[in-house]
Amino acid sequence: MKVLDAAGQGAPAAGASFSLGNRLFRVAWGVGWLVLARWTPPPLHGWRRLVLRLFGARLAPGARVHASVRVWYPPNLTLGADALVGPGVQLYNQGRIAIGARSVVSQGAYLCASTHDIADPQFQLVVRPITVGEGCWIAAEAFVGPGVSVGDGAVVAARAALFENARAKGVYRGNPAAWIKERRLRSAPASAR
Repeated sequence: MKVLDAAGQGAPAAGASFSLGNRLFRVAWGVGWLVLARWTPPPLHGWRRLVLRLFGARLAPGARVHASVRVWYPPNLTLGADALVGPGVQLYNQGRIAIGARSVVSQGAYLCASTHDIADPQFQLVVRPITVGEGCWIAAEAFVGPGVSVGDGAVVAARAALFENARAKGVYRGNPAAWIKERRLRSAPASAR
């Protein structure tokens, strides 16, 4: 997906950042999601996976996306095996968003994979992909900003705003999010093995 040059589009508010074809695809996608998936009950994850795949998303087996999730551009979405995207999550994926296996993005979280060049008089759109590693948790109403990489096993606490990379197994909270400790998983009890 190519971002249009803002200088060729006129004033910042006058021109589109994406081609007509891209905009028409997104209209079709929005109508498709509304008609085929937005109304579906929670257990129909398989059906919603199919709808997302029909529009170009890459979803591994077991990936689950709730009906109230908003995906801006499905071809820029990759979900690993058993990843979960919870109710009301917004994936503003003008740039690519990849969420690793067994990661959870909780209700109301917002992942934004684009920004603007604030030094450019035309306010050029800049896409910056987001990568969430395996076994991560992006908690309720957290924000993950453009170009951020979240290391395997990291946690972004509820309502945190993460603007820089999160190291593997780090726990982050606050605005802006700061590292507070290392995540340590308990071993499974002997009876569960």
